[in-house]
Amino acid sequence: MFQTKLRNETWEDLPKMSCTTEIQAAFILSSFVTFFSGLIILLIFRLIWRSVKKWQTIKGTGIILELFTSGTIARSRVRSLHFQGQFRDRIEMLLSAQTFVGQVLVILVFVLSIGSLIIYFINSADPVGSCSSYEDKTIPIDLVFNAFFSFYFGLRFMAADDKIKFWLEMNSIVDIFTIPPTFISYYLKSNWLGLRFLRALRLLELPQILQILRAIKTSNSVKFSKLLSIILSTWFTAAGFIHLVENSGDPWLKGRNSQNISYFESIYLVMATTSTVGFGDVVAKTSLGRTFIMFFTLGSLILFANYIPEMVELFANKRKYTSSYEALKGKKFIVVCGNITVDSVTAFLRNFLRDKSGEINTEIVFLGETPPSLELETIFKCYLAYTTFISGSSMKWEDLRRVAVESAEACLIIANPLCSDSHAEDISNIMRVLSIKNYDSTTRIIIQILQSHNKVYLPKIPSWNWDTGDNIICFAELKLGFIAQGCLVPGLCTFLTSLFVEQNKKVMPKQTWKKHFLNSMKNKILTQHLSDDFAGMSFPEVARLCFLKMHLLLIAIEYKSLFTDGFCGLILNPPPQVRIRKNTLGFFIAETPKDVRRALFYCSVCHDDVFIPELITNCGCKSRSRQHITVPSVKRMKKCLKGISSRISGQDSPPRVSASTSSISNFTTRTLQHDIEQDSDQLDSSGMFHWCKPTSLDKVTLKRTGKSKYKFRNHIVACVFGDAHSAPMGLRNFVMPLRASNYTRKELKDIVFVGSLDYLQREWRFLRNFPQIYILPGCALYSGDLHAANIEQCSMCVVLSPPPKPSSNQTLVDTEAIMATLTIGSLQIDSSSDPSPAVSEETPGYTNGHNEKSNCRKVPILTELKNPSNIHFIEQLGGLEGSLQETNLHLSTAFSTGTVFSGSFLDSLLATLMWKLAIKGSQFQGRSSGLCW
Repeated sequence: MFQTKLRNETWEDLPKMSCTTEIQAAFILSSFVTFFSGLIILLIFRLIWRSVKKWQTIKGTGIILELFTSGTIARSRVRSLHFQGQFRDRIEMLLSAQTFVGQVLVILVFVLSIGSLIIYFINSADPVGSCSSYEDKTIPIDLVFNAFFSFYFGLRFMAADDKIKFWLEMNSIVDIFTIPPTFISYYLKSNWLGLRFLRALRLLELPQILQILRAIKTSNSVKFSKLLSIILSTWFTAAGFIHLVENSGDPWLKGRNSQNISYFESIYLVMATTSTVGFGDVVAKTSLGRTFIMFFTLGSLILFANYIPEMVELFANKRKYTSSYEALKGKKFIVVCGNITVDSVTAFLRNFLRDKSGEINTEIVFLGETPPSLELETIFKCYLAYTTFISGSSMKWEDLRRVAVESAEACLIIANPLCSDSHAEDISNIMRVLSIKNYDSTTRIIIQILQSHNKVYLPKIPSWNWDTGDNIICFAELKLGFIAQGCLVPGLCTFLTSLFVEQNKKVMPKQTWKKHFLNSMKNKILTQHLSDDFAGMSFPEVARLCFLKMHLLLIAIEYKSLFTDGFCGLILNPPPQVRIRKNTLGFFIAETPKDVRRALFYCSVCHDDVFIPELITNCGCKSRSRQHITVPSVKRMKKCLKGISSRISGQDSPPRVSASTSSISNFTTRTLQHDIEQDSDQLDSSGMFHWCKPTSLDKVTLKRTGKSKYKFRNHIVACVFGDAHSAPMGLRNFVMPLRASNYTRKELKDIVFVGSLDYLQREWRFLRNFPQIYILPGCALYSGDLHAANIEQCSMCVVLSPPPKPSSNQTLVDTEAIMATLTIGSLQIDSSSDPSPAVSEETPGYTNGHNEKSNCRKVPILTELKNPSNIHFIEQLGGLEGSLQETNLHLSTAFSTGTVFSGSFLDSLLATLMWKLAIKGSQFQGRSSGLCW
């Protein structure tokens, strides 16, 4: 009794009074009546409007009205519609926050909604069964807020095109269920909590407000604010409903099962339910509360399982990958951007760090546009000492500043060779180059380009500079150029690829040929300055001496012209007219850098009688021999060469060096000047390629009517897959090496392309100026089309992999190439029927061990695989006994016999080029074009 009296006295001290059931019903019914009555009125008006529109469409009705009113109805209606349209446009502009006034209005509505929610939090400290009188100072403030909300609601209602759809929007429902009770409280001179907790749903507009204020700019921050607003609004709204029903009780029990629970305890119950962990200290006792908790638990499974971990991941990734890279003075690093995926990163790191882990003092900073996946994170953790990942875009200067690209040794832009649109991939990478060059024009850039014709855009960038190390690696030129050279010299693709690919897997074969092949995989291209004792000698003389005495294969030198603006670059197998000068850089094929140092230590005096390569080391007279080299020393070295050759060949004259390697490169100088002069009128303007007048496609298209086989001989058959919608692969890069000017016109081989005429028609404008090119419409999957191209007499059949298709499985990208290879491999040709001179039965790699006793041979074939793991589909075509049972492309029999080629080695070439340019420094500046092509 005393407690009840004390409680009543306490309430009397405050401006509170008890709310009867009738008062509470008045507050709640005002909202429901407003909602449903407004909805019914809108539906009635829509029905009336549609009825009027139908009535006006009745024949003659509109004409009669127009005659009786003399057009006044139409004119007044036009003026009314014009006024309404202008008024609506102004309101829409105001509400869309496109103007300053509109932004202020939207922000003000949000701030006042939060203020009204705070007033609800203050009033929720009182019992739900009590009503606040107008002596409470928060009530007039809340009344002013709701009056402004009514004005804003009216503006939105007038601007809405579909009134019914507007009435059912969430913000409209919030206003309908919170504004009318305020006017009821003004009439009753008392206020009740009721459904005012619905104001918490206005928190969903938090991301829009933060964007207007420019407080958030990135996509992650927008996503984080959106998730946060959803969670907070859900918690506050659900807690308000629990607080209302638990303190009021079930209506049909007249509140007998109610319990006194604060709003804070309601939030605690909602958060515990959301986390799916119920402690049992605070529970719902009413039937309405428990029913709500049942449905809210199901929603909490989605809310907690999806939104909360996503928020934590965004927050963790923001701190983990959005930091800045600290460039330390004296420490080298490179920046890698573009196609940052698991495959590209793995290939680059494997080749960049192979056998150099102890030597590398360079860090690799990867700039990725998306956060790394779990698999990619594992790779970065494995190479934690050498790699750093930063999330950002090379298109933004802020992200370039974070990776300190201006202090990097070089910036590498990786392309995606398996993309469906290679042109779009090239353009995006060129835009990255432009962004980086605009940020810092001195940054050295190495970019991968998929299509050769897109290279022309890069030199047009004002800050692009070949001399400072800016370089282009073109996939199409390298890949198709290697395949073209493999058509002229079978097995050359395998030889060149093995120079850039190194196998770390140890294999112990028993067959002799396997041992030789695997040992050859240890060779690579190395550079070393030549001894000054070679000065004055020709390149063939130095190459012969290095091979015979040092077991080194010298393939090229860096040649510098004596003139100021003369030629300076790499020359492969230069002619005898080119003389070696002091401090000349040589390019060798050898196993280790220790082996090539013999070319630097060689002394014509001390090593004159030395024939063991390991004994050629640095001697004491080296400093004297470098100061001056006399003519007799050159003669003595030539005499030494003659003596070595005599011991090996048993003759007095030195052996003749084969000039077949001169056909490997387009940079080789031809010694037969009369042939060049004779064919000069048929070369292009640069003099590097055979040229002819533009030929129409109809003249080179081979018709199938009347002829079952064309009489080609010793030609090249190229099987091409593609249709009218496929991306061009750049067949011009395949034809150019085969039409090089270092071949005479008689040495040129006919090229027959077998494929879709729609696709080849798109490529023809790049091929029409090259002679002896023919097109056979058909498909390499059909033997009839292959026989029509006289594949039996060809010197090489090339199967080019089709362009990637959108959303294609990476395992199936080589389907057409594999099926065509199997079709061509199944062709059995009678070797007695005058086979091509270029390929005989004894040609290694092209005979079939099971058919050697029969007079059958196989068509020489070279297949391109985009996915190296598909090698096991055609491994049985290697044609050698005891095949290498490996799924690795470079350890397969098909690769060792030169029948398969894959552009995956370009990753190794890219890592090697980055090692030479970024790590070795200015020594290799401006030389990558010679190294790559």
